[in-house]
Amino acid sequence: MTKALFTRILVGAALASIVSVPLVAAPRLTPGQQLDKALAGRVAGKPVSCINPQLNSSTQVIDKTAIIYGSGRTIYLQQPTNPEALDDDDILVTELRGTNQLCSIDIVRLHDRSGGWYRGFVGLNKFVPYTKVG
Repeated sequence: MTKALFTRILVGAALASIVSVPLVAAPRLTPGQQLDKALAGRVAGKPVSCINPQLNSSTQVIDKTAIIYGSGRTIYLQQPTNPEALDDDDILVTELRGTNQLCSIDIVRLHDRSGGWYRGFVGLNKFVPYTKVG
């Protein structure tokens, strides 16, 4: 057996052993745990009626709980009037009403990600800013 053939066999055996190792999926966090994780190390500020709509580009939906707008030092927690309609796999379509900001009077339509069909809506409340400590 040549050295090259032996090396190929050895590499193949090593790869086969890696592939055969069962992968264990990390347990999925509950919505409450997801919210706690997103707000960890942050302090709540005074609720505001409107936020910059550019924060829509960084949006996290927490299933049947809340929407988090923004990233970085300050994020905004939105707990809508009917959070049970939220699905963390939805596409959010926001309708701005009369201003160039996302406000508590606006509506967010929910669309299914796989088919794109309309699933419902959530009404917005005031946005609570959470800022990193330090």
